[in-house]
Amino acid sequence: MTQMTIHTTALPLVDAEASLTFWRDAIGFEVRSEVGQGDMRWITVGPEGKPDTCILLQPPFADPGLSDTERETISDLMAKGSFGWILLASDDVDADFARIQAHPLAEVIQEPADQPYGVRDCAFRDPAGNTVRLRQV
Repeated sequence: MTQMTIHTTALPLVDAEASLTFWRDAIGFEVRSEVGQGDMRWITVGPEGKPDTCILLQPPFADPGLSDTERETISDLMAKGSFGWILLASDDVDADFARIQAHPLAEVIQEPADQPYGVRDCAFRDPAGNTVRLRQV
């Protein structure tokens, strides 16, 4: 059997500059690539020293096959924070929470808490409304 890993996952962005700033400055990820311009920018970010793990921040409406109804539905879901999400891992959730919450673009959803299922985690919302959960490992 071959060995397979997850290389890239995608999250939508609304304001490319705000998303770039959040993921680079608040989360601390490095920018790997950036293509496009204006509302049509694709930005790849990831943790420093782990080049095989990436998040592609992409415009959610770049697909020309989307109907107006689909675009409206996606916009509504993004506004509620229920369209995109990701679970990140940290070796010190409390320290990372303190650093991230200090950033003006980080919207705190949940402060660090010990969950009944045995993990300590917290949650933020990025500028596009994506939920970013951070879990202690």
